[in-house]
Amino acid sequence: MERNEPPRWMQDKHFNEVLFCEDFLAAYPMVCVSGGFFTADGRITDEESIRKQIYEMLRPHFSCGLAKRASGLLEMLKLEAYAPDLPLHEDRIHVSNGTLFLSGAFRPEKEFCRNRLPVKFDPNAPQPVHWLRFLSELLEETDILTLQEYLGYCLIPTNRGQVMMLLKGNGGERKSRIGVVMQKLLGGNLKNGSIAKVERSPFARADLEHELLMVDDDMKMEALKSTHYLKSLITAEMPMDLERKGEQSYQGQMYVRFLAFSNGDLESLYDHSDGFYRRQLILSVKKRPPNREDDPFLADKLCGEIEGIFLWCLEGLRRLQANNFRFTESSQTKANREDARREADNVLLFLRSEGYIHLKADSTITSANLYAIYTMWCSDNAYKPLAARTVSMTLKKHADELGLEHDNHIQNALGKRVNGFWGIEALVTPPVYERKRKKLHPIHPKHPG
Repeated sequence: MERNEPPRWMQDKHFNEVLFCEDFLAAYPMVCVSGGFFTADGRITDEESIRKQIYEMLRPHFSCGLAKRASGLLEMLKLEAYAPDLPLHEDRIHVSNGTLFLSGAFRPEKEFCRNRLPVKFDPNAPQPVHWLRFLSELLEETDILTLQEYLGYCLIPTNRGQVMMLLKGNGGERKSRIGVVMQKLLGGNLKNGSIAKVERSPFARADLEHELLMVDDDMKMEALKSTHYLKSLITAEMPMDLERKGEQSYQGQMYVRFLAFSNGDLESLYDHSDGFYRRQLILSVKKRPPNREDDPFLADKLCGEIEGIFLWCLEGLRRLQANNFRFTESSQTKANREDARREADNVLLFLRSEGYIHLKADSTITSANLYAIYTMWCSDNAYKPLAARTVSMTLKKHADELGLEHDNHIQNALGKRVNGFWGIEALVTPPVYERKRKKLHPIHPKHPG
């Protein structure tokens, strides 16, 4: 029986690591960019699969120390396969059966790429009837065009649109099914996560490198303490610092987009700037009909139309490109953005309101009394009150333009020195303060303070 010749990297019981890596990459072509492996089928998200392949090649020739040797060779492969970068192609989409150029050309050949979609390009795919019916029940017609453009926008690695999308409803509208469909369409190029975590955790931001889309399917209704990183990721025109646990930080080019589903607006504690709201596309979904019977197989039906949905998204992308990456916006979408901005700025609206307070030099008010009046105003005018600390920070920020001065020696009804402001006169007494004053001063008339 003829013995098999040992591989060239295993001659005379001597193991040549360099030759092993060369032969491995010849058998499994890939490149390594920023510590991650990429093939013609896109990014390899599970390095364990590579480690397993190394193990299988070594197993016939070694009887011990295989795990340690496989781990070492994995790191050596990163050096052998090193590539400075992979180009970001905005003119093509890498699909499962080849390369689709936005010009309309298609070729079955594949090339190394950052992102390959698991969907096949079929120009004759049937119209996605379930998907279109679902959207017509969920959104107004003009807003469907906006969604079509945004989902198409997520097919290519670019941040030229410089916006995120939020779908807002009361619950039960099935809006999160859109996220399920995008998972089917994008595969490993989509990550589920939390917008709040992205803002506060550097590791969460690094996890979004090479991703086309992050979906927050139940956005927390808590105001962001900062918005710097979120805005940077949405625009991402330059490489940014990324940090992985236990590793040195490095520069990475980000192009992830954000799609969130919630029952309210994305809020910020301190950032009420135009830039924060200008980067949001806020779509209002239709209310769930009380007599509607939900189809438990809806997600399956939608995912079964994925090739047709891909063509639908492609149509939106081409329209967006033709409009220089300016999204279609209905009057309602524009109103949603202004409502969100106005809601966030309700402290200033309160200060300019009539009948509650009056801006008056040499007058004083305690922070506690001012906040009580503010919450009273919010209740009367159907606004959601912001936290007391946020109200105080907003007042301090606009103190000069409003003629206010913060002071921690304002006298309250008990005669104690507390935090408050000069330049504001109370015109009403909140119920809670009125009860306290009657208890403290049953004979004297009520007075602001």
